[in-house]
Amino acid sequence: MRILIIGGNGTIGKTVVSHFKQKNEILIAGRTNGDVTVDIADSNSIQSMFEKIGKVDAIICIAGEAKWDNFNKLSEDDYYIGLKSKLMGQVNLVRIGQNYLNSNGSITLSTGILADDPVVKTTSASMVNGGIHSFVKAVALEIENGIRVNVVSSGMVEDAYEKYKDYFPGHNPIPMKKVINGYVRSVNGKGNGEIIRIYD
Repeated sequence: MRILIIGGNGTIGKTVVSHFKQKNEILIAGRTNGDVTVDIADSNSIQSMFEKIGKVDAIICIAGEAKWDNFNKLSEDDYYIGLKSKLMGQVNLVRIGQNYLNSNGSITLSTGILADDPVVKTTSASMVNGGIHSFVKAVALEIENGIRVNVVSSGMVEDAYEKYKDYFPGHNPIPMKKVINGYVRSVNGKGNGEIIRIYD
């Protein structure tokens, strides 16, 4: 398969790339480097990326940001960071990307445990993750051409444990192998509209 991985240079992305590249042609997209650059907060940038790379068999997005801060410190503009990047960025990847997918292709988005189990300072990030979950369930009912859309929602991954452990007291770090399997299930399985939760 020809697979586009947006965010393929990140903590999770690098591990997912190393797995899929064993048997597939991988294209990595990143904000500053990769086979092609993209800013998912800008739909024109998404369109330009797809025009450069052409048709693919699968799209995986492991990108998007949201502001973390105390609820009383978050401004309206702070919320728009997550809405434009992680939420609408991934919505636009589906909206535009479907036109560059071969028949029976798949799109895999990424969220995280905050959709179901928020921690302090994540009102914006949790809201965005929950919105993506609802979007995936709904768009799966309408997307055409045999395309499947799923989302992988993982807990705090092992490789990011030291950086984020103070935000997630008592949470178990998720082995990267389990996280990879979530993406494998989405790309190689037959599920559609699934929220693939990897929380323990």
